[in-house]
Amino acid sequence: MSASQTRPGSSPVDATPDARHSGTPRRYPRPDQNRQTDVCAGIADERCRATAPQTPPAPRPAAPGPALTITDVAQFAPDPAATSAEPSNIGVAGLPTNFLTPTAPPARTGTLLGTPITVRFTPVRYDFVYGDGTTASTTTPGLPWAALRQSQLTPTPTSHVYRARGTYTATTAVHYTAELDTGSGWVPLPGELTIPGPSQAIRIYEATTALVRHTCTEQPTAPGC
Repeated sequence: MSASQTRPGSSPVDATPDARHSGTPRRYPRPDQNRQTDVCAGIADERCRATAPQTPPAPRPAAPGPALTITDVAQFAPDPAATSAEPSNIGVAGLPTNFLTPTAPPARTGTLLGTPITVRFTPVRYDFVYGDGTTASTTTPGLPWAALRQSQLTPTPTSHVYRARGTYTATTAVHYTAELDTGSGWVPLPGELTIPGPSQAIRIYEATTALVRHTCTEQPTAPGC
């Protein structure tokens, strides 16, 4: 004989007799409907895992595109900067010749990969080649003697002294950095861009001095007149 009984605060039990213990009711607790359980907990059989609900993996972020460098905007680069020397591309052997390479590159606009952009270049270094086998690297393009408030034929940060008379071919290569703006502010681009300038002939003369008793106006036939 079997029976079931419900008491306050207790769970109903299955009155089916246990096959191993005849006459003893077999109890099964009521599942908690508010708790999620892993039906495969403690089961090593992979077939259980294969049929259990699987949580989809989180989406992987898209790989970023290749970063732009200064070579990507080389088409917007400034024009080559021309070199000149004071005074009038001539000099005197043994005395400083003042070199100038003015640069004021404007910002340039265009389209890159279908996006409107603005690019601005900043000169950061100047490599002077004087044509007599010597070179110099500076961070300044050079200024005229008047702007420096110096007398002519005096040393400057970009001056050079030729030792012999002759005609020399001088050039300057300008190194630039760049910044890119696509409408949300300036972003520096990695790398430098080097732009060689055109060659410039520099004529160097010799100067001789002579002590004279009178000026050339007073004595036109005096040495040096």
